Parts: sequence; C-alpha cells; structure tokens
Amino acid sequence: MNVSLHRLTTIRLFRGFDGDWLRALEQKCGWREFDREQTILDRDNREGDVFFVTQGSVIVVNFSVTGREIALARIAAGSYFGELAAIDGEPRSATVVALEPCVIGVLAPQAFRDAVTGNAVLSLRLMRRLARIIRISDDRIMDLSTLGAFQRVYLELLRLSHADPDDPAALVIDPMPGQKDIAGQASTTRETVTRAISQLAADGIVERKRKRLRIVDRRRFDSLAAALDPNWGEDSTR
Repeated sequence: MNVSLHRLTTIRLFRGFDGDWLRALEQKCGWREFDREQTILDRDNREGDVFFVTQGSVIVVNFSVTGREIALARIAAGSYFGELAAIDGEPRSATVVALEPCVIGVLAPQAFRDAVTGNAVLSLRLMRRLARIIRISDDRIMDLSTLGAFQRVYLELLRLSHADPDDPAALVIDPMPGQKDIAGQASTTRETVTRAISQLAADGIVERKRKRLRIVDRRRFDSLAAALDPNWGEDSTR
C-alpha cells in the first residue's frame, strides 16, 4: 500500500506538527484496510496498538449481559482509538467495528508512548481528549441513574438536533440516525426508540419525513426536557 496516500497529517491529533517528525512516526505505522461490518478489534484483546482512521468510520460498542449491543461512540476519519490499552497495558475495554470501508494506520503501543512522552503538545492534546471522555461518561452515568428509557431517548434527540435553517422556530435532525444507533446511545432498545418517537409525533411535537426529523414544537419539547432533567441548559462541570 502506498503510505503517501494515507498521511497522518489527516489525523487531528497531529495537526500542525513538524513534517519530518510526522513522517518518522508515519514510517512506524502499518496500514490496514477493513470492510464494512468487519471487526477491527475485540473487547478483552490484549494487544495495545493505536489505530488512526484516515478513511471511513468505525463504531465502538459494548454488549450487555443479555447480549444487547450498546453503542459507545462513532469515530470518523481524522480521529483515532485504542489509546487506553496503549497507555495502561490493560485489555481492550470495547469492541470496534467498521461502519464502512476503512483505511487505518496501526501504531505499536511503545511507539505511541514514546511519541506522547517526547512531545508536550501531543501529551496535552491526549489529556484533553481523555478529560472529555470522562465528562461524557459522567453525563451518561447520570442519565442511566436518574432517567427512564423514554427520557433518555428524548434527551438524545435534543443532543442530536440543531437549528432548522428553514425555520428558526424549529429544530432538525438531518440525517436522522437509525433507531438502532439512537437506542445504543440511549442505552435502550430499538422498540423503545420507535415508541418514544411515535408518541412525540402523535402529540404533534415532531414531524418525520424519510431520514429527517423536525422538532416543530420547541416550547413543549424544551418543557419536556426541562421536566426530565433538572439541570437542562446548565453547563456540565466535573
């Protein structure tokens, strides 16, 4: 494979770094291609390689004791995964699967640790990423501890939405993720997501059209969200 086609310059972690330093790191990477739905690594795998996604996207998942898949994160081109095992030497904490055909650079754990410990800017970027993961995990733990399944679906819809450019009074999710994806993020079932959105539609709060969902009654939706989450609208702090 021609490494020059898959430069680490596309990875945000390395943005702005010296070209010679980055080329040296690039030469230490192996390059692999993965097909859609192919497993890239399994939970409990003890290898500590770090993976840099230069093309395609992947999903990080875990499984409940009943075998239900729970989505933890989507990782798109320009990002990376696997750093936890490289840092602490422990087994993988989740499974990673390709969402589409991918090209991924693979760096051995010692090479990754050497790069991080030898570059203060890189170290700070990595720490900020880990801090963000902790904050997101805090939010999800709070949701699971205090909210019902319907409530978690509603809050996930709010997190996915943005202002509708055609109607400032509305919010829109476009494209709308699959119900399986929403269920994974909300730690519930696909059937629960279907029922929750159907109830919102029946109440005239949302409108569905193909892969687009519009929240047309923001006042009622915001009121619902505020009732579900007493801290809605406030900055999250750790």
